[in-house]
Amino acid sequence: MQNLIRTVVLLIAVSLIAGCSYFGVYKRDIPQGNLITQDMVSQLHPGMSRSQVAYIMGTPLMEAPFSSDQWDYVFYLDKAYGGTVEKRLTLTFQDDQLVDIAKSGDMDSDVELNQDGGPGPAVEGAGEGTSVPQIGPSGI
Repeated sequence: MQNLIRTVVLLIAVSLIAGCSYFGVYKRDIPQGNLITQDMVSQLHPGMSRSQVAYIMGTPLMEAPFSSDQWDYVFYLDKAYGGTVEKRLTLTFQDDQLVDIAKSGDMDSDVELNQDGGPGPAVEGAGEGTSVPQIGPSGI
């Protein structure tokens, strides 16, 4: 009988520790799209060329499917224990020159991306000896 009680107590203890139901599930922030900062947006002005815009903003997440004169930069952050952050920047070109900048979302506040050493692959440049090898066209 004592053996049965010990076994039951041990199983309950292991299920509480290993089952994650007692301590909660680990969550992490999930950023998606192009990171858009206030510094980047403040450098944009009408009359810039596509290459100048691409140098500042990077390549766009989306180009309009029927016209290459519109570039869309979209950023979405699903915070693990909070809400979401959504930003969208639509740039319109005419004759290879920037003519319109349309913004939506809170462009004034910069998003801080936490790069702590949680589970998953190491972030390149996050610490000494923690770089992830890059895979080239040959697959190596």
